[in-house]
Amino acid sequence: MTKDILLPEALRAALSDWLAHLRALDGASEATIAAYTTDLRHWLVFLTSYRGGEDLSPKAVAVADRSELRAFMADEQGGGLGARSMARRLSAVKSFTRWLSDRVGGDATALLSARGPKYRRKLPRPLSIDAAAAVLDTIGDQAREDWIAARDTAVVTLLYGCGLRISEALSLTGRDSPLPEVLRITGKGGKERIVPVLPAARKAVAHYVAQVPYDISRDGPLFLGARGGALSARMIARAMEQVRASLGLPATATPHALRHSFATHLLSAGGDLRAIQELLGHASLSTTQAYTAVDAARLMEVYAQAHPRA
Repeated sequence: MTKDILLPEALRAALSDWLAHLRALDGASEATIAAYTTDLRHWLVFLTSYRGGEDLSPKAVAVADRSELRAFMADEQGGGLGARSMARRLSAVKSFTRWLSDRVGGDATALLSARGPKYRRKLPRPLSIDAAAAVLDTIGDQAREDWIAARDTAVVTLLYGCGLRISEALSLTGRDSPLPEVLRITGKGGKERIVPVLPAARKAVAHYVAQVPYDISRDGPLFLGARGGALSARMIARAMEQVRASLGLPATATPHALRHSFATHLLSAGGDLRAIQELLGHASLSTTQAYTAVDAARLMEVYAQAHPRA
């Protein structure tokens, strides 16, 4: 377990420089920076304790060996850390060690060759085409005011029709209205992408803007809450909870599932994986490739149900 140990100033400075490097050159999001900060502190505190409490220099960390890393992994897993989180923690340790060894010297080959625990990556849980259409048609049915119904419909239409994250949809401002044929979206890590906007999405947003009882400023949020402030993601999640209950959909039918559905339905219709990667704003194609597994799983399900020899 990690204790509250004050790291030496030189090591804290090295960690700070590495995090600055991730921000500036890799475009890492603040959530990633926070996670990696936690991951590296666990590693550095463990290494300090493992070596008898000695003050670690950057060079001493750069030459940490595989046996120390294995001991760290065992300690973390013994403390209840799951395989997925352990894999991320190991990735942070390797990335920092590689960066550090390039600057202070030392051979990190052995540590970098260590393998992390295997875990089964969760596949996206998209809605069927009919279910997605039903959500868009009925999500406003339980809203207490017509303009709120129009707002919720507009937001989920952007999620499903454009593949936006909920945070991206809610980051739109008054200057984005009326919606153009393409939007420039800033996603995770400050990564920009161009997203085509379907006529249905432009129409849904225009319908909301025509009904909202508050003034939408150019620099203020496009989507407003019931009292005129910025709309929270929780309100859209609550609307999805209500609509999935009325439609009998599973708990996996969340706002983010509409983004999954956007990708899966494009792929099913013959969309190019690289193009879908760009539309979603994924940094790595491997992230987008999860949708090919979803598509293959559905094909196998149809095969098992329909083929006479299955």
